[in-house]
Amino acid sequence: MTSTMTFTEPVSAHAEVTAEIERNLLASLSGLNSQATNSTLVLSKRDPKGNLVAGLSGSTSYGWLLVKLLWVHRGLRGTGVGTVLMGEAEERAKAIGCHGAWLDTSNQAARDFYRRLGYTDFGLLSNSPGNDPEGHCRWFMKKSL
Repeated sequence: MTSTMTFTEPVSAHAEVTAEIERNLLASLSGLNSQATNSTLVLSKRDPKGNLVAGLSGSTSYGWLLVKLLWVHRGLRGTGVGTVLMGEAEERAKAIGCHGAWLDTSNQAARDFYRRLGYTDFGLLSNSPGNDPEGHCRWFMKKSL
């Protein structure tokens, strides 16, 4: 029997295929491990014209909120919008039974922001000398909810 495998997907299908992969993985894992609620969390802030000016994307599983993405338009940074988005995400996660939150960042300013919100480092992934980009590192951070 011959099977055909596709190892690349058209760019237009990336979000759909990624969501399908995640659904299938979560279904497989749920049969192996007891889990809390698996959910997707998307929060956004738009200006009066409807333009996206800030947003957060995350997911929950095993009692943890994973903050995948947090973005705030440069003109709104330092105004509290990011703090409000993080607080709302954490409250929604607690409401469905999450006991903690985690995230990762490679931006020192973002790391400082998360530390002010009570996140602490639990891991570090850094490039070895001679690896490009030199000195790059990613901090993994967590917080008890």
